[in-house]
Amino acid sequence: MNIIRVKDYEEMSRRAAAIISAQILLKPDCVLGLATGSSPEGLYQNLIRQYENKELDFSRVTSVNLDEYKGLAPDHEQSYRRFMNDHLFDHVNIDKARTFVPDGLNEDSEKACLEYDQLIARTGGVDLQLLGIGNNGHIGFNEPADAFACGTHCVELTQSTIDANKRFFASEDLVPRYAYTMGIRNIMEAKKILLIASGKAKAEALKAALDGLVTPKVPASVLQLHRDVVVVADEDALGLVDRS
Repeated sequence: MNIIRVKDYEEMSRRAAAIISAQILLKPDCVLGLATGSSPEGLYQNLIRQYENKELDFSRVTSVNLDEYKGLAPDHEQSYRRFMNDHLFDHVNIDKARTFVPDGLNEDSEKACLEYDQLIARTGGVDLQLLGIGNNGHIGFNEPADAFACGTHCVELTQSTIDANKRFFASEDLVPRYAYTMGIRNIMEAKKILLIASGKAKAEALKAALDGLVTPKVPASVLQLHRDVVVVADEDALGLVDRS
């Protein structure tokens, strides 16, 4: 595991974007596993600038997103498909027919999850998976549990995750209670993983993930077992992590 310690969110975003852009330059037809939320917004802004400066070409890139709220349409203002369109896809030359997000409107959870697993397999597998980390150590929507979930599955969101996401909705009552998410197996099958974190609110989760035991109670701790993980995090997020 390679831990890159940076000063602040802006430097984190630049360094992480550089890793993703290098992946695209080395393999123009790569498969990127993408994430949503406030953590990658700056990263995506950096990628857009590189595209506008003619430094990057997304035309052959395929993307698969980690997760989507169950029950939200793709054009819902808080759907993760809408987030990706607004923060990246609408601003670069990626082929949207090759950008994939779980189908939040599919009420048949078993069918929706099986189809997403099959879709990932058809892409040939993820070359680089981008991850954030939740305050409770979740990655994607893999919440603390008694066992690691394997493939794509439907998860009931914990109250801490609802609390973290309610700022994006008009009220807490409007936050979906379920989501479709890639499982730990999906994430661990990626050839390379890039985890980003910023701010003191992530410090305890990052310490548990990097310094603690590998346990489904801290889903991100499983990344200790992956062969190629890069963590880009600022001083605040890494404040509790053992420097040795």
